[in-house]
Amino acid sequence: MNVMVETTALYTSRAGVARYVEGLLRGLRAVSEPDVVISELGWSVENLGYAQPQRALKTLIREWGWAKLIAPGLARSAAVLHHTSLPIIPLDGRPRHVVALHDLAVLRHPGRFRPWQRAAALRRLRRLKHADRIVCDSRFTADEAMQLLGLPAAKLEVVHLGGWLSPATDDLPKPPSVLPADYFLFVGSLEPGKNLALLRAIYLAADRPPPPLVVVGARWEGVPREGPPPPGWHFLGHTPDDQLAALYRGARALLFPSVYEGFGLPVLEAMQHGCPVLCGPVASLPEVAGGAAALAELAPGPFAAAMHRLSADDGWRAHLQAAGRARAAEFSWEKCARETLAVYRSVAGSS
Repeated sequence: MNVMVETTALYTSRAGVARYVEGLLRGLRAVSEPDVVISELGWSVENLGYAQPQRALKTLIREWGWAKLIAPGLARSAAVLHHTSLPIIPLDGRPRHVVALHDLAVLRHPGRFRPWQRAAALRRLRRLKHADRIVCDSRFTADEAMQLLGLPAAKLEVVHLGGWLSPATDDLPKPPSVLPADYFLFVGSLEPGKNLALLRAIYLAADRPPPPLVVVGARWEGVPREGPPPPGWHFLGHTPDDQLAALYRGARALLFPSVYEGFGLPVLEAMQHGCPVLCGPVASLPEVAGGAAALAELAPGPFAAAMHRLSADDGWRAHLQAAGRARAAEFSWEKCARETLAVYRSVAGSS
């Protein structure tokens, strides 16, 4: 069985979808089966910068040239084409089409997206009815697909993502020396839905400031800022994986006040590295955390109270660390790959 995995996100993003593609490919290689050939399909021209008109031109070529005119011919030899995000390649003819649905944020929180992004996403969502199977990151996302898109349950499969583990602690780089010994950690793209504004409000209102906040993640071009950061915040931007692993292991806790997630990879990654997690009881996060994270209402009072307890109660932190590691052990990219391979076989066998 020849399977092609569409890899557009590797050349356009450093966010969650790119990590999904990287992790899935790693898992598929690790659980390779003799009758399955995995190949990649993507226009391998990086478009990570925001300079115009270069970015717009590359997007135009990828989505209206390569995706419509070239990719369908390349994919025709495959039994299955796995679209790793909302499809830009037409869903018609051979091969069979498996589509990954990560979330429905564009419907739940349209204000987070620019008009052209909303229009493009809505066009692609309408194509899902033509997919042979839709792989959802979480039960939460599958339920939303049925509720908001009217997709039948028989077309949906829930396949949880994996996280990643770096080498033993002694082999990891140490956090930058400019960082404090005791800190909270925030990981995510700096767009409004990740809710860094809540943490800013908590820090500015505190009589006694919480431990400093280390912020990992890049701000997309044109995304508004929350305002001047509180004293003691450290912005590290995009951070290599081994450095991020060291930051997880050194942090007092991951603060993840996101208002909506289809999965929430930083939650799983933090738990794998023994970093306690504080997040809201929203969207997919309780499903992924499985009772191993601290949950607090996404309001200044309750979230600040949970932050204070994480600062003062080492016993609670130790409990969350142990529970998080145990929960994270239930996820892996190899498990994700095996379950995804089963979907490939199912749709190929039904042709």
